[in-house]
Amino acid sequence: MEVGLDIKFFQRERRKKEEGGVLIHQLYIVLHVTTARGERGKCEMAPLKYLEQEYPILDSNFQNFCATHGIFSEEDLLLHDLHVLVAFAEQQSTSERLKQGITQVLSIIDGQHQPWLNGMELLEDAQLNKHVLSTGCEGIDLLLQGGLRMGQLTELVGASSSGKTQLELNLRSQIQKGDCQVQLLIVDSMSSLVTPILGGGGSQGHALMTSAGFLLKKLAHEHNLVVLVTNHTVGGEGGISKPALGESWKSIPHVRLRLSHDQGSSIYNVSVFKHPSMASGKAARFTIYD
Repeated sequence: MEVGLDIKFFQRERRKKEEGGVLIHQLYIVLHVTTARGERGKCEMAPLKYLEQEYPILDSNFQNFCATHGIFSEEDLLLHDLHVLVAFAEQQSTSERLKQGITQVLSIIDGQHQPWLNGMELLEDAQLNKHVLSTGCEGIDLLLQGGLRMGQLTELVGASSSGKTQLELNLRSQIQKGDCQVQLLIVDSMSSLVTPILGGGGSQGHALMTSAGFLLKKLAHEHNLVVLVTNHTVGGEGGISKPALGESWKSIPHVRLRLSHDQGSSIYNVSVFKHPSMASGKAARFTIYD
C-alpha cells in the first residue's frame, strides 16, 4: 500500500477545501488511521512466501497466481474480493489446488485473529451500550426504529440534491442538543475519498477502500460511535442508477439507505438497501424544510 501517495493526495484536497471544516478533518483522520493499520498489518501478517515451508499447498504456483492479483501477504488476500479471486482461480488448469490454497490462507488468518466477541457478548453489548441517534426526520426514525444505531456503519446513497447534506445537518443538530450522549463521525463522501485512489480499479485502491470500511466499523463498535458515510450514484444497466464503489464495498456497511427527492417539493424518500434486522426494500417518505 503506497502510504505516501495516499497522504499527499488528501493533504492536497484539504488545502483546496479549507472551508470544509469538521467533515474534511474527519476524512483526514480516517485515511491516516487506514494507512497506519496497513503498516501494522504488514508487520503482523506474514508474506505468502514465508508460509510455503509449513503449508506446501502455498507453493510457487499459488504465489504467482496471487501476485498477478496484487496479493503478496495474508492481509492482501483478506482485503481482496474473494468471490472474484475464486472465479479467476476456477479458470486455471490447477484450479482445485489454487482454491485449496485460498482456503488454507483463510484458515491461517482465522486461527491467528479470533472474533472480537461471541454472539451472546454481542447481544449483551447491543442491549447495554448501543443506543440510537434520532435523525430529526420522523419518517426515517420510524423506518429505522428510532434512528441511526451506535456501533454501526451506516451509508447514505443518493444523487445530488437527494437529501444527504440536509440529513447530515439534521444529525449535527441532534448531537448539539445538551442531553445527547451519542458521538457521531461523518465521512462525506466515501466515494470522493477513495475514487481518485482507486483509479482504474487497481488492487491497492480496493484494498484501501476495504481497509477503511472495516476500520470505520471497528471504530463504531469499540467507541460506541454512530458512523455515517455518504456515497453518490453512477449509471447502471438500463439507465438505472446504482451506488458507486462497486461490489467490493456493498457488503461492508451494516446499513445502506437510498435517498431520493421529489423535485419541486420538500418531500424526500428513503429506502433500505441493507439492514441487519429488517428486509431490504422497506421505504418511507419524509419532509425537509429549507
